[in-house]
Amino acid sequence: MPREKYPKPLIFHDGRLAFFPTPSSTLYMFMWLPMGILLSTYRIFLVLNFHYKWTLSLITFNGIVLNVKGFSNPQRYLEPSKGELYVCTHRTLLDPVFLSMSLRKPLSCVTYSISKVSEFFAPIRTMSLTRDREQDRETMQRLLREGDLVVCPEGTTCREPYLLRFSSLFAEIADEIVPVAMNANVSLFYGTTASGLKCLDPFLFLMNPWPSYNIEMLDKVPKELTCAGGKSPFEVADYIQKELSDALGFECTNITRRDKYMMLAGNDGYV
Repeated sequence: MPREKYPKPLIFHDGRLAFFPTPSSTLYMFMWLPMGILLSTYRIFLVLNFHYKWTLSLITFNGIVLNVKGFSNPQRYLEPSKGELYVCTHRTLLDPVFLSMSLRKPLSCVTYSISKVSEFFAPIRTMSLTRDREQDRETMQRLLREGDLVVCPEGTTCREPYLLRFSSLFAEIADEIVPVAMNANVSLFYGTTASGLKCLDPFLFLMNPWPSYNIEMLDKVPKELTCAGGKSPFEVADYIQKELSDALGFECTNITRRDKYMMLAGNDGYV
């Protein structure tokens, strides 16, 4: 059924299958499984064992479609003496990894929903937030002093064309902010879950025959629209959410990370 004919908006859903399980499509999935497992293992091997400057070329030869836009404009880059804060939409756990490969430089990432297994195997520096605002602010400020930082202020992924409410914490730690619009598409398996094993998220995403990522780096947020220009952190977060939704053609919502997990899993999303 076309999306415009839904009786109400479909924002959240769980489960791993990204297709309607007709007999023919289900047969195709089972035929693909052995190859998909091998291909996903090989793709992960490439990401973990090769330098980020070469990984991008290697993975595109293995079926991953990566479309990047806006990375050549020098006005988007910040002062070299400062760490750069990239504010991204959140589609899968691999968002910061693909951004790092696209920029061809190492990044640090902070996130809420990450398993210990995924954190251990992450090819970039990844740290879990504690939900203690003061402690999380100190962690993000320290990482930003040490280098470039990626934050996904939605706090969790959303499969549909909607953006969840942005946490305003990132706006309190930096005045030079680069928004990055990211979207991921799959054909067989979703690389996200609310109730399943999160450690399998990257593996299942990479099991798809032609998983794709679209990444667009927007212009740096003008200083007068940041906290340094007199705006509140909430105004900054709302402004960036709107800019990213316009770039992606998505719709902004006031739904939070906690709302999603209460709807799908009956908990607050603690991993």
